Amino acid sequence: MCLGIPGRIVEISDAAQKLAVVEVGGVRRAINIAFIVDEAHPAQACLGDWVLVHVGFAMSRIDEEEAARTLELLTQLGEAQAEIEAMRQSAAEPAVGTRLS
Repeated sequence: MCLGIPGRIVEISDAAQKLAVVEVGGVRRAINIAFIVDEAHPAQACLGDWVLVHVGFAMSRIDEEEAARTLELLTQLGEAQAEIEAMRQSAAEPAVGTRLS
């Protein structure tokens, strides 16, 4: 499954090369913004935009509300995945008081 992670563009590092810096959960990464740049929305206009980032590319612009909802869902998925992993680990261990033959 491919996921786009919401982030906010905090810097345009090279407008000519369509490169920017996005902040995702307090972490900053360099990304390519070529997919979201056009004549109506040039690179410099992307500063402050919320975007979905996938493999180093801003795939689309989103609004702040959608970014917040997506981040919440990803957090819930992470918590669910941790629960599933904990269940998987406990299934591999014998129950208390169980004898193994």
